[in-house]
Amino acid sequence: MTVALSGAEFGWGSSGKLSAVLSALRARSPVPLRFVGLDSGLGRPLLAEHPVERWYDLPDSAPGVAGVIEEVVRSHGVRAAVVVLDGPVAKALEAAGVPTVFVDSLPFLWTEGDRGALPLDATVYCAQRCLELPPESQDVLASAAGLRWVEAVIGTSPVPRAGERPGRRCRKAVVSLGGLRAPRLADWSCYPRVVVPAALEALAAHGVRDVCLAGNLPAGLLARFVEQAPMPLRVTAGALPHRAFLAELAGCDVLLASPGLTTLLEAGSLGVPVVCLPPQNLSQIFNGRSHGRAVGADVRVTWPEDVLREEEALALRVKGEDHALELIYEAIGKAAATTDEERVMAALTDGILAALRRAAGPADWGALTEAVGTGGAAQVADAVLGTVGAPPPGA
Repeated sequence: MTVALSGAEFGWGSSGKLSAVLSALRARSPVPLRFVGLDSGLGRPLLAEHPVERWYDLPDSAPGVAGVIEEVVRSHGVRAAVVVLDGPVAKALEAAGVPTVFVDSLPFLWTEGDRGALPLDATVYCAQRCLELPPESQDVLASAAGLRWVEAVIGTSPVPRAGERPGRRCRKAVVSLGGLRAPRLADWSCYPRVVVPAALEALAAHGVRDVCLAGNLPAGLLARFVEQAPMPLRVTAGALPHRAFLAELAGCDVLLASPGLTTLLEAGSLGVPVVCLPPQNLSQIFNGRSHGRAVGADVRVTWPEDVLREEEALALRVKGEDHALELIYEAIGKAAATTDEERVMAALTDGILAALRRAAGPADWGALTEAVGTGGAAQVADAVLGTVGAPPPGA
């Protein structure tokens, strides 16, 4: 049976979820599966460990997307599809006659301004559970004919988490930036140029010695961060396949994360202490706030008020996510400007160091993940199999 897959070209969260779902599909399907990928160029490195037979790039125009998808469906005999957060691709697959399972990991984000971009007529609309669903989002989700709430769609670490020791010193850290790129973001290097040096300075001051810097960073910028890291930090850096990232996460003492939801949930499943770095986008404002409330610790670092006032971005979301993103991207770009960079980095260094010290105190690091559950990948896989009449395991 051939299954098509696609993830939004927005960070790496979609690809991390696709990785978890593909692992579950391969484990749970009663028949052999073939996978073909659509678009998802940004996230393909994370999916390298999975047997995706072929990837297809998609054009920018809607008619062009429909044409390519129709040809892929015909030539490969596609029977089902799983799509994470890419509404246009999900709609095109349904129009081509393919039962499609749409995974919405950010249901709390949407307002009436986003309705047209969502595939509310997908065969199955899997919305990931969240701590709070605003009324405006409830109205949008209620329109999904195939709505099905699922638990957190996350991967499982290939290695066990080391047991905690009383008085354990913080020696190893992971700094996770994710995929960084996003549609309509011209210079996606602004965020790491400001945030990474601040994070490394704070980690060195906190007594950390080994840092794994994980993210979609160009080689030149990675080399600069490694070479200029404050002593005595030892920094390794680069993009990691999903399972390798989870293994690093299991072995660290603290995670500093640009707060993508998948990363926060995976850290929670391992009980890893987390410091939330300043948000890159709108969803990360919500993610960082929800994480802090759940774990019971103030470990969220925000931008200085003169860089970004989060309430202004939240107010703009009623017009649609894009309006809020425009404000956030402009603010980060200004923070990276030569005249402001050193001042902003100094403020962030202080904020990160203070959050690291608070993260060393008591907190329920697994609380967010426990609240939403961890069975989402298997639930999405069963939904995909169910669209073609394949019984789930044990049925």
